Amino acid sequence: MKQILFSISVLFPVLFFFAGCNTLVSANEDEKDFSKWVDPMIGSAGHGHVFVGANVPHGMVQLGPNNLSKGWDWSSGYHYSDSTIVGFAHTHLSGTGIADLGDILFQPITGSPELFQGDFSDLTKGFVSKFQRINEIVRPGYYSVLLDKYDIKAELTSTERVGYHRYLYPKDKVASIIVDMHEGAKSLNREGTLEAWLRIVNDTTIEGYRISNEWASDHRVYFTTRFSSPITSYKIQLDSALVEGREATGRDLKAILRFENAENNEVLVKTGISYTSIAASELNLSTEGATWDFDLVAAKAKDKWDESLSVIRFYHPDNREMRIFYTALYHLQFSPSVFDDVDGAYRGADGKIYSAGDFTPYTIFSLWDTYRAMHPLATIIDKRTPDYVNSLLAITKQQGRLPVWHLVGNETDAMVGVHSIPVMVDAALKGIDGVDKDKIYNAIVSFETRNERGLKAQREMGYIPADQELWSVAKGLEYAIDDYGIAMLAKNLGKMEEYEKYLKRSKSYAAYFDASVGFMRGKLSDGSWRENFNPFHSIHLEDDYVEGNAWQYTWLVPHDVDGLIGLFGDERKFINKLDSLFLVSSELNEGASIDITGMIGQYAHGNEPSHHILYLYAFAGEQWKTAEKVRQVMDQFYLDDPDGLIGNEDCGQMSAWYIFSALGFYPVNPVNGIYVFGSPIAEKATLQLLNGKSFTVKTKNNSKINKYIQSATLNGSAYEKIFITHEEIMMGGELVFTMGPEPNKLFTNKTDSGIHGRFSD
Repeated sequence: MKQILFSISVLFPVLFFFAGCNTLVSANEDEKDFSKWVDPMIGSAGHGHVFVGANVPHGMVQLGPNNLSKGWDWSSGYHYSDSTIVGFAHTHLSGTGIADLGDILFQPITGSPELFQGDFSDLTKGFVSKFQRINEIVRPGYYSVLLDKYDIKAELTSTERVGYHRYLYPKDKVASIIVDMHEGAKSLNREGTLEAWLRIVNDTTIEGYRISNEWASDHRVYFTTRFSSPITSYKIQLDSALVEGREATGRDLKAILRFENAENNEVLVKTGISYTSIAASELNLSTEGATWDFDLVAAKAKDKWDESLSVIRFYHPDNREMRIFYTALYHLQFSPSVFDDVDGAYRGADGKIYSAGDFTPYTIFSLWDTYRAMHPLATIIDKRTPDYVNSLLAITKQQGRLPVWHLVGNETDAMVGVHSIPVMVDAALKGIDGVDKDKIYNAIVSFETRNERGLKAQREMGYIPADQELWSVAKGLEYAIDDYGIAMLAKNLGKMEEYEKYLKRSKSYAAYFDASVGFMRGKLSDGSWRENFNPFHSIHLEDDYVEGNAWQYTWLVPHDVDGLIGLFGDERKFINKLDSLFLVSSELNEGASIDITGMIGQYAHGNEPSHHILYLYAFAGEQWKTAEKVRQVMDQFYLDDPDGLIGNEDCGQMSAWYIFSALGFYPVNPVNGIYVFGSPIAEKATLQLLNGKSFTVKTKNNSKINKYIQSATLNGSAYEKIFITHEEIMMGGELVFTMGPEPNKLFTNKTDSGIHGRFSD
């Protein structure tokens, strides 16, 4: 499902920066300019919902344009189909299906403060401006655009906690800037801004805060801003009325600042933000924003991206594939984002201010998405992994329960499962330095005391009754995955009684399987099946599945694939059913979730519950079918254009699937350190590992036609398995795949390769 939202004439200038899209590139071992391969516009159209603007890896500040339009496809504040800008906000979400943030918005304008009484959203009279795509430039750490209404060139860059703006005004106009404390996400039926405060400190400094109730119900952000030119006059407006004095408090709060003496008609703006206090925002600003050299800050932002992207040195003979891969790696590094001030202070999940001490706190944990591949990939290449785990532990202690979907100090409880469990367990079992297994286990067992979200029924009845709980099947299947993680950690710690208890509970998925129809389906309190079953049916707020249907959820047993095969009877019946998933109609009922996208039959790559399914063929002796389907998804659903993602990017998960698959393997089970082979596209890729070693993947005879693994070697010796372990990767070395145009079933159809039992313990 591809939406054409732009014409070639519009697209060409944007992609001119990425010239030579069909030329070849040699594998340069000394490559340092990795950011040149990134196209930040990928995923900005369609339903990708990616952030477009200026940031640094995992930065608190994500400074970029907000469009006038609001709605689902504007969850990041920006969509490629739009041509309006209401201003530049300092915080954004990337790839989510719900909007929030959009804090502290600046809009440069020309004209007199008396114009401030206009309607902000009126394209004729208000302050919103249209722009042309040809005048927009975006690359890692930098964004610029020409605002047509005012003929103002706006440029943005950032550090971790400071946003930099540079506005160049027409020579015959007076420079002004609107500061809008109310304009934020505002695309939800929630309260939005609860309270804002703004003060003119002196002729070059302002400060303030915004408290809002959107997705995060108690979101607090503070800021301090300095200007390169003195403010010569100002006006403050609250709820359409002008306010006397230098400060005001309220909801719909704006200020207009005038700079009549701006040198060369240029105004530089730098804003420090904090989630703890105004004093902390000042500290962040003075520490990270000491210079007025915009170009220097932009250069340093690029350097940070080049260094961060170098964690995987990926080579492919087609520049398009280089762009797709490095843009995926770029998107992967937006979140989790740093949450503390430069002195280590941060706002806890209980609203209190804490000192981080020996770890860096992070926020934006889209755990229902990212436990599947993003966090397993982080355990290989992301040095922040111990901080992620310790952040989750701190949240657990502060809010009294495990995180579900955490956003700027708030538990949103979005989606199902408690997937901070597999994220922490996976890091613990992989022996990552700075991760305390005992602390994790002690935090996780609190999961046992919770009764909300179907947990009590799952414990006591062995399943969640569909007549008692929305999304019962989805919740039950996801909880089984969590229980498996607890069991594996208990076993590692020698707690065998607990191991047996949780391992048994991890097999509760079987309670939802109706062998008479061959699907997971809702079961009622009396043990009978819900009537009128239709495996194609999905209604988001009325169903036993969340953002999916029975065709997609029946396969959600990544921790016990052997057990799932057993439910079907044998491997042949399992494969026949799996084949059918990709052959049945892709039609969805009216009212089905808009997240069900990227369809091949009823396989839906645009949403996360499907992401492991392609790799299940390997467990039933037909890995070559995995290769076919993985290549199809990479070719069809990951493109180098704005509509290049088939669904929400989801805080790195959609990108992590691609990165793993491009390398040739994927973590079906998110907590056992086993990566199942698919079909690599990398000519060569070298991963810089957390332990300081490197691991290289190479392919021979690879092409679009030669997509089947013929054989493999590991460190020069024949490798007979159809998966690789985390331990083998972390030892460093070289994995070489030899590819061919037809399956080598002697290699890929093995049922004695050791893959069985590794997933069900």
